[in-house]
Amino acid sequence: MFNEQEKLILGVIVFIYFIFLFGLSVYIGRKVKTYDDYNVAGRSVSIFPLILTFVGTAIGGSILLGYMTNGYILGMGQQWMNVAVGGMSVLFILFLTKRIRMLGEKHNMVTIGDFTAMRYGEGARIPTAISMLVAYCAITGMQFVAIATILNLTLGMSMTSGILIGWILLTLKTYFGGMEAVIIQDAIHGTIQTLGIFALFVVVLVLAGDWGSMASYAESMGEGSHLSIFSIAPAEVFVFMLTVGAYQFVRQDVWQRVWAAKDLKTSNNGYLISIVLSTAIGVVCVAIGVMSKYGMQMDIANPSLIYYEIIGQVLPFPLVIVMLIALLATVISTADSFFISAASSIVNDIIKPKAKNFNDEKMLKYSKLCVVIVSFISLFLALYIPKLVTLWITGTAMLVSGLLAPVLLGMFWKGATRQAGIISMWLGLSVATAWQLMGHPLGWHPVFIGLPVSIVTLVIVSFLTKGPEVEAVPEVDSIAE
Repeated sequence: MFNEQEKLILGVIVFIYFIFLFGLSVYIGRKVKTYDDYNVAGRSVSIFPLILTFVGTAIGGSILLGYMTNGYILGMGQQWMNVAVGGMSVLFILFLTKRIRMLGEKHNMVTIGDFTAMRYGEGARIPTAISMLVAYCAITGMQFVAIATILNLTLGMSMTSGILIGWILLTLKTYFGGMEAVIIQDAIHGTIQTLGIFALFVVVLVLAGDWGSMASYAESMGEGSHLSIFSIAPAEVFVFMLTVGAYQFVRQDVWQRVWAAKDLKTSNNGYLISIVLSTAIGVVCVAIGVMSKYGMQMDIANPSLIYYEIIGQVLPFPLVIVMLIALLATVISTADSFFISAASSIVNDIIKPKAKNFNDEKMLKYSKLCVVIVSFISLFLALYIPKLVTLWITGTAMLVSGLLAPVLLGMFWKGATRQAGIISMWLGLSVATAWQLMGHPLGWHPVFIGLPVSIVTLVIVSFLTKGPEVEAVPEVDSIAE
């Protein structure tokens, strides 16, 4: 794709970019003195960086690379991923952000495990943490794969070597910087990736020509239906809704940013604006994939390389460098955010409850150690499932199956008992994981099994354990007063 001189230039620029980010993380990390600073940025983030950190976290390698690839292969029907994510995110704002913010302020919460422990007792922390780790380590590993792909195409490095290098660099950067560095760098990355992706869309839109020409070419290939958003099986739409869509309700990185904002108004406005931007970016990514195939009539042997093929064909080399930096920004801004979220689950929900005489200094050290633990789990998953969208959907299915029902019903239904919440977490997660390991028997996605099991278990066990236990459940509704 690139000649030796271009590879050298790209290699030097990528190296300098990583050194810059690492140096910035170390500099910011020197100012991080407390556990709250490291995990929720001191709870004082203003609206502009909050918007960009939401966007930077939401738009990762799976969207920029995976959505574009899926659009090229499967057509406009893949826009339902954006419908699922955007629609569920709006519902999150309407019904959950105020409650989450007030609970966080009242109880000084850092993780979703803090909520499930308050609602169902300390025994809920472990299944909550495990569910978070499965999902967030999968998504973090996904970014290692994306970085490896960049290094493979630009420098000719093997995928395994690229995954290892991405793992080392992202681990070091996150280890030293914490959430405050993540948010500041996301402000930079969010700006670069947003401008870069929309600029590429405009270029492809101009080169693709009119819709009629694209439709005629698609028909000639026997793929006319690919230009319709309804070119997708209903079952697949439900998978999107129950995985990447429902996942929006139990995204620990989002909950943490709601708590990191300086006030409720800032968190609501910042998240709403970011939803509009990130959904628009997702729509554009799928559209670029579709237009490159039927408008620009590109014949790409390996569709997973579509982003690189497009920028290589339509842009001069200096702009190719800019677009590769935009891609790196996209990948890095997601990876470090999920690093922090997953590490928070370990330190806050597993280590902290068992620690004696803990203080900020000790908990800060544990937080950094947990970043390293998360990095090893993520590395394993990246090597085990090196497919971007598959890795994302698999991870979110585990999280939704284990936590969606206990969190939502626990937030709004006083009748959910402690025993029911904990049992439903364990069963939902276990069944979904077993179904995944068995290779999706009957062709059913794990979320179609794990989530119903979790819901039914929570309801039935709650009715069976009614009595004095209900009085011990915190008055969640009282936070709205």
